[in-house]
Amino acid sequence: MPPRSRTPIRRPRLSPQLASFGLVCLAVVGATIPSIVSAQMPTQKQMDEALQAELPDDPAATVAIVGQSAIVMGEISPKIEARIQEVLANAGQEVPDDQIQFARVRMTRGLLAQTIQSRMMRESFLLDQVATQTAEKRREAEETMQAKARQMFFEDEVVQLKKQYEAKDLGELDAKLREKGTSLAARQREFIDAMLGHLYIRGKVNKDPSVSLAEIHGYYHTHSDDFRHAARARWEQLTVLYSNFPNKQAAYDAIWAMGREAFFGGSMQAVAREKSQEPFADEGGQHNWTNKGSLASAVLEEQIFSLPTGAMSQIIEDTDAYHIVRVLEREDAGITALADVQDDIRNILRDQKIQAAQKEALAEVQRRVPVWSLFPEDIPGAKPLPRIATQPFPKPSTLPR
Repeated sequence: MPPRSRTPIRRPRLSPQLASFGLVCLAVVGATIPSIVSAQMPTQKQMDEALQAELPDDPAATVAIVGQSAIVMGEISPKIEARIQEVLANAGQEVPDDQIQFARVRMTRGLLAQTIQSRMMRESFLLDQVATQTAEKRREAEETMQAKARQMFFEDEVVQLKKQYEAKDLGELDAKLREKGTSLAARQREFIDAMLGHLYIRGKVNKDPSVSLAEIHGYYHTHSDDFRHAARARWEQLTVLYSNFPNKQAAYDAIWAMGREAFFGGSMQAVAREKSQEPFADEGGQHNWTNKGSLASAVLEEQIFSLPTGAMSQIIEDTDAYHIVRVLEREDAGITALADVQDDIRNILRDQKIQAAQKEALAEVQRRVPVWSLFPEDIPGAKPLPRIATQPFPKPSTLPR
């Protein structure tokens, strides 16, 4: 069945209240497709474009061709409609048809793009297995791989699904999945696609590439500014606030007693937890590494970056409090030594190599697997789906090259 026709109509401007419905649906269903789905409020142009889009009514209508595999509307729409109904049930108010249609189109595009990408990976894996062999060899390889994947699906995935949905048997599990807009067969198909796609990426991407010492040195010198640090210190602190005492003399007496107890008792942290009046008191008055120039109190910063480490300060008079500090450790400004960051650099370079390999693998997928889609702009290199392809299960040979 061809897509239903839709007569363009003049739409009212989108209000923030109406947009909330679409945003909720999009955030849950299509967040994996950043080019299509955004957590931001949709623009009026986006709203108009979505409302003018045509979606097939027939579940058997093809919405994409990926290599030699068709994706039909029935693989996409049940999940979308189930999510829409779930959101409508919780909306607590009537949602305008325009807003529902906007969410439907946007979610359909997002889920379709995700399905196409997964199917492209599967197709690439099968191409690797059969290379230039005959179509019969391809079918044999595909059946073999699917048989292995189905076995894993029922041994692992179905067991987890039964626990998740508290289902006693496959019939009950399928019924509960259908309530969520999917089915056991659909979950099996998605599992097989994902597994074959994973096998393809695993064969193309080295998850533990080697990183040479020369590469580490090169990165360290090229990004030397990233390893510069300001003077910094960490310390312990006792504080009394003037506002908590009848006068400054009473506050002074309190900080003096606290300092004496810490000095002779040997535990500044214990005194801080019990009596100090600053935000880090519960942590024993310990302040972790702090850069010079970042403290609000100039007098406190001057003491912290000039006192000998390990020694308690005298009572420090500030604008609103008395303090006593003990500097635990201090570092001058400079560049962190290579020996201290080489493991971090190695991880950065390893991640870069993995990302580059993944990017190249995806680029290879796009070169090898032709795609025709109802929304070709959502997939790099995809072509528009010919109108004949919207009929149920078109033959790939009917598609233009």
